[in-house]
Amino acid sequence: MSIQCLVGQILLSYSFLVYTLFCIIPSFFAPTMRFSLASPLFLLGLFTINLIHTADAQIGICYGMMGNNLPPANEVINLYKANNIKRMRLYDPNQAALNALRNSGIELILGVPNSDLQTLATNSDNARQWVQRNVLNFWPSVKIKYIAVGNEVSPVGGSSWLAQYVLPATQNIYQAIRAQGLHDQIKVSTAIDMTLIGNSFPPSKGSFRNDVRSYLDPFIGYLVYAGAPLLVNVYPYFSHVGNPRDISLPYALFTSPGVMVQDGPNGYQNLFDAMLDSVHAALDNTGIGWVNVVVSESGWPSDGGAATSYDNARIYLDNLIRHVGKGTPRRPWATETYIFAMFDENQKSPELEKHFGVFYPNKQKKYPFGFGGERNGEIVNGDFNATISLKSDM
Repeated sequence: MSIQCLVGQILLSYSFLVYTLFCIIPSFFAPTMRFSLASPLFLLGLFTINLIHTADAQIGICYGMMGNNLPPANEVINLYKANNIKRMRLYDPNQAALNALRNSGIELILGVPNSDLQTLATNSDNARQWVQRNVLNFWPSVKIKYIAVGNEVSPVGGSSWLAQYVLPATQNIYQAIRAQGLHDQIKVSTAIDMTLIGNSFPPSKGSFRNDVRSYLDPFIGYLVYAGAPLLVNVYPYFSHVGNPRDISLPYALFTSPGVMVQDGPNGYQNLFDAMLDSVHAALDNTGIGWVNVVVSESGWPSDGGAATSYDNARIYLDNLIRHVGKGTPRRPWATETYIFAMFDENQKSPELEKHFGVFYPNKQKKYPFGFGGERNGEIVNGDFNATISLKSDM
């Protein structure tokens, strides 16, 4: 038996045990049980890192449709292909987009809208029908890589009533996928935002908020069992404008001249890495098990608010595209990352939400760089601009 197969069998056994304890028998959520079971799994996860393909990540772009002047789906998919954009996030199973994606070679994050969570959570037949209609009817000509069950649902705040449905909806979708033998090809997860992080400075001390742990811990247990990544929306823009005194614009734009935050052996020259590693640390510090992170959204608006400008957006996005192949200090391998968004969407609000596009609705590029990770000259420097989570030393 090969070492890969042996490690895979061990991981599967531990993953099933962790899932049983954390998702099926909540009473086992005692710290002593957590650490005794999770520590071997965490070590095995680290041991198998070398078995994971770590070639440079391809950048994806989120395809939002909240505009009344956007091109039809078939033209959008052709625009992805013409610009070597090999990954897409779609927020709902739009049938025109799914049909246009057939045989395109584009890998897809397929979204389950928040409005569908309750019906999918409370009736497994609904989940099977959803999978048949939106996955099996298109697979394998559409390369669905992830299913994102809900977006930015939180047990605190305006979407709190939906939180109870996220895990059962995810499990029902997962079981429908598993019944078709596709659970190794299509991973089922959810997308969270950074508001669920309680402490993010320094990054190694990252932790989830105490009031969301009862929501997140069982979901993390599921992710360990299913071998699925956590999808996280990471926006240095909002952290900078929320705390411009401590978070400088160069630190947010990848243009700081040197290390701005020293965290033990790890030095941070940009806010994106610091934010992302605070999520990695928060996951690790639960003790539940090793979970990979996919950045399911990141972007910078070109207008409509503080620190918004064409140049700031261009600098951030260009540097992001070229940076993510290097990984972070805590996870020094390529980070799969999706830019928000493909187009400026004129039906979004508030105003700055209308200006995240990397293309104009007429299909013209807003910025001069490409999207395949290629280099386009030197990193552009940013200037200070007085316009939540992480501090730099500047």
